[in-house]
Amino acid sequence: MAHDGNRSPDGIGGALDVVRRHRRALYGFTLLVSVLTAVLGSAIVAGGFAAAWDTFEGVRDYADRNIANEDSYVAYADGGLPPLVRVGAVVSLLSLVLGLLVVSVLHSAYAVGDSHATRDGGPLSTRELWRRTRQRFPAALGVNALTGLAVGAVEVAALVLWSLVESGEVPGVEPTPLHGTATPQYTLVGWVLPIAVGCLGPLLYSRLSVATAETVLERRSPFVALYRSWVLTRRARWRVLGVGTLVTVAAVLVFCLARYAAAPLAHFAGLGMLWLSDDNVWITGVLVMILPTAVALLLLPPVVMPLVCAVFARLHGELRAREEAGDAAR
Repeated sequence: MAHDGNRSPDGIGGALDVVRRHRRALYGFTLLVSVLTAVLGSAIVAGGFAAAWDTFEGVRDYADRNIANEDSYVAYADGGLPPLVRVGAVVSLLSLVLGLLVVSVLHSAYAVGDSHATRDGGPLSTRELWRRTRQRFPAALGVNALTGLAVGAVEVAALVLWSLVESGEVPGVEPTPLHGTATPQYTLVGWVLPIAVGCLGPLLYSRLSVATAETVLERRSPFVALYRSWVLTRRARWRVLGVGTLVTVAAVLVFCLARYAAAPLAHFAGLGMLWLSDDNVWITGVLVMILPTAVALLLLPPVVMPLVCAVFARLHGELRAREEAGDAAR
């Protein structure tokens, strides 16, 4: 896909310029996606609590019986934990799928918006943005799923390596007791190597970060788009990693601040759950524990994702323009 000379400035400034020029379409679309995400996310969490309601009632009855008999008890004993683990796994899986859908649709939309701004295409409506986005949404979903699997596999490998060392299953490496002096082998294999492997995840993601824009704008298949992203970022790997790190730090900062700000809501939500559950402290405790994190995650799409998606879309446009300029100069 050719790019003309009327393109936006490069970098974060260029990304913000694109968002400013088409803020009605881009941010309006983001708000619609955010509202739908909040509704679906709340439904997933509420469904999880509904599915686990009887189990929490059983946990309370077990604890009350032991307290009445002046017997000791263990939280979530008497078969109460496995059903809750299963419900939690389903809720986590559905939440990951929802997150994948949100990331895919927003990255696709901002890629379309950046391309439209680059070509100086005039006004862009939310309806037109969605029409052009949905045409390539399945491919974008595939790209993000493959990227998540690749990066997730690297992070899981780092965690598994660390777990094997800590459990003493790596020959020649003995875990160091608490307050003990770590051996060189334990330090290298148990900490340095897992951290090094874990750091490959962000690096890999930065090399694949423009694949969504590539599959949406250039109509590549998911696998080809991932390869093209690797090629495009080859000569700018440190710049892409640096910019990606900046927006990631911004996202983490917003998440932490939102989680802290949402903490007071947990008190009122807890009071409501106590009333609804007839003073079941077990289900109330779980709600109070997860609520700040859930609220912070739901705030990420409207607050952080516009910057993140716009930056990676602009990086793709810049890298494509450099590649085409290099091809023309040959």
